[in-house]
Amino acid sequence: MPSLTPSQDAIPSVYSIDSSQSSSPSSARPSIHLEPLPAWRTVKLLPYELREHCIIYLEESLYVPALHLLIALLTSGTTSATPTPAFLPPPQQLALAATLAVHPSLTTRAQSDDRLHASNLALKYLQLVLDHVGPVNGNLCEAFAFSTVETSSRRGARRRPTGDDLSPTKDDLDGINSELANAGSVWAKAQDFWHVVGWAFNCSLLYQRRWERWQLWLKYLIDVLDKDWTLRAYKYKEDPANEQDPRERSMIVLYINGGDTPARQERRILRAVFADGTSKSTGEFPEVWRNETKERKKDTETTKPEAKLDIEADNWGPYMNNSASSSDLEDTPSPTSPPAAALGTNSPSPLPDVSAPFGGPQSIVLRLRLLSLLSTVSVYLPHTFTPLSTLYDLYLEHIRPLPLPSFFILISPSSMQYFHQSAASSITQIILRSLISSSAPAPENDDLTQKDLERCYLPYPANTGSISDNAKVSLCVETLLRLLQRYCGLCSNYGHLQNAVEQGIEAREQKAKKAGKGRGKGKGKGDGEGEKMWLRASAGRMRALLDLASSQEQKEDD
Repeated sequence: MPSLTPSQDAIPSVYSIDSSQSSSPSSARPSIHLEPLPAWRTVKLLPYELREHCIIYLEESLYVPALHLLIALLTSGTTSATPTPAFLPPPQQLALAATLAVHPSLTTRAQSDDRLHASNLALKYLQLVLDHVGPVNGNLCEAFAFSTVETSSRRGARRRPTGDDLSPTKDDLDGINSELANAGSVWAKAQDFWHVVGWAFNCSLLYQRRWERWQLWLKYLIDVLDKDWTLRAYKYKEDPANEQDPRERSMIVLYINGGDTPARQERRILRAVFADGTSKSTGEFPEVWRNETKERKKDTETTKPEAKLDIEADNWGPYMNNSASSSDLEDTPSPTSPPAAALGTNSPSPLPDVSAPFGGPQSIVLRLRLLSLLSTVSVYLPHTFTPLSTLYDLYLEHIRPLPLPSFFILISPSSMQYFHQSAASSITQIILRSLISSSAPAPENDDLTQKDLERCYLPYPANTGSISDNAKVSLCVETLLRLLQRYCGLCSNYGHLQNAVEQGIEAREQKAKKAGKGRGKGKGKGDGEGEKMWLRASAGRMRALLDLASSQEQKEDD
């Protein structure tokens, strides 16, 4: 997206970027501001002997020595002034590492510290691959492909050539005879990436122990998707006239287009990102592995000593004991109560955890990162994914009905920092326009200026008398005010701006008061003191922002 500086007097709309990309020649397209890329190393495929060595380890479930070997091979040659190419295994081994990092038999149901260590090592190795060689050099697009008819052969077990079949293919040589590398892998068990996303976010609300692992795995995958998109955007920027846009082959685009028909897939993607742990959500995005949430029974009477490794006696200790019988498992405890409830009844009015309905702070961050990435793809590839207006209408469907605390979490300035400023402004304005009074004039365009903020948004209440809706309007205009102040700066003449802010605060408070007086006793507690608190708090923050900006200007003048 274009690079904006505080010296500009408006935040351009993301729609102007979309329209210029689709209707103008490449020379007229806006410049793309991208974060600098790291100096990734080139890649060298492991020699045959080392590949076979790693495969034997992995097929015998000797994951720790296999991963130690892979890490040593990858990180070798980095001490010199000019790093040598990094040794990397075939995609099958990277795919297995991703399964080991999150599979319950090595995490929440690990039978030994060694198996848990293997899971941690797998995640460490994958992160090193991303840091050293990047997503494209590392061929992560192939390694992290969910199984289809085309990819099933890639993940197939190795075949020994027999009879006339004396020329095994490369896939035959690189395949791994292991359940976790084939039918039991995350890439085969999950329907697609969005199934994993929905299930992981369901775990953030229902199964905290599973969420601890899925959170790390999902964060890593989103890092991969971000870096993969950025690298391909760089390639497009270097040669915008190329007939084949490299961004169309990005991992996020492949994940987007890997499911239902476009219209159905768009809605399913958003349902996955907003998965809320309800029975409907868990029905659409169920567990990836059977009995995944069950945990190993704790033996309170006796603790069995861990079997020792004795190869000569054909005793492989913990390595070959991969599965647990159903009698060894027990149901996961009931979902954890929100943190406030855990403080006990003697605690004096604990502050509510507004992040709890989304599964906690880390869950919110990952959801926002995915929403931001989808927005970016829609801006630059509307024909490949979906038009931006359609995508933002889906955002509106999910965000507007949320209770005030949840609404605030997603629409606050701190959350909007995960979006490009033009996307943050456009999303906030779309939500605001669905809530604001019909008497509010429409801005001339979607670009956000201080004049439009003063004329079209700040002075007006909601289009209903609901205290909640008026509080949401206040939160939206507060976010727009902060976005304008952060990216463009506010004009030095604060008179008109302060008048518009005070007029809007008064209008929303008066409309909310009328609604409060009109409520009958039997209409419940929907618009109570809690909603009024959000309304007053937002008004106070806007006043404080203007006071601070005014005082800073006076100091500079002095």
